[in-house]
Amino acid sequence: MSSVSSDRQMLNVAVLTVSDTRSEANDTSGQFLVDSLLQEGHHLADKTIVIDDVYLIRAVVSKWIADTQVQAILITGGTGFTGRDSTPEAVSVLFDKTIDGFGELFRFLSYDEIGTSTVQSRAIAGLANETVIFCMPGSTSACQTAWGKIIREQLDSSHRPCNFVGVLKTRAEQQTQG
Repeated sequence: MSSVSSDRQMLNVAVLTVSDTRSEANDTSGQFLVDSLLQEGHHLADKTIVIDDVYLIRAVVSKWIADTQVQAILITGGTGFTGRDSTPEAVSVLFDKTIDGFGELFRFLSYDEIGTSTVQSRAIAGLANETVIFCMPGSTSACQTAWGKIIREQLDSSHRPCNFVGVLKTRAEQQTQG
């Protein structure tokens, strides 16, 4: 369990599960992300599940990007190569800046777990309207790798030498805008 320092900046994080088969009752990946961000002291801004449809995904993510209360978005699912996998196509067009290193590092770390099958992961990340967005595969194991080895530290304002908290919407900005 993480000990949360009072000088750390806690973020408002939204979680999106992209799946044609998951429901709140069996969404283990989305629930893992919710539990993990809450354990770190962050706040759950919203959580939803949408089917793998470019426009439904884009609508939810666009709403959260525009919301001054949402600073980070975690998306699980829809990053593979099947006909319906469309999370990268739905989300990447919304990015102001792409975080190329996320997908590269995720695949590097995943190699130890799933071997060359990692090349079939289209994990991506980016910034949009001062909101960081991480898109990872839909398996709970993939979410554990992404959260535990990359995202947790990048959403931690005390992580050095750098993290994404400094480029996100701040609570002071939220209060003056809201």
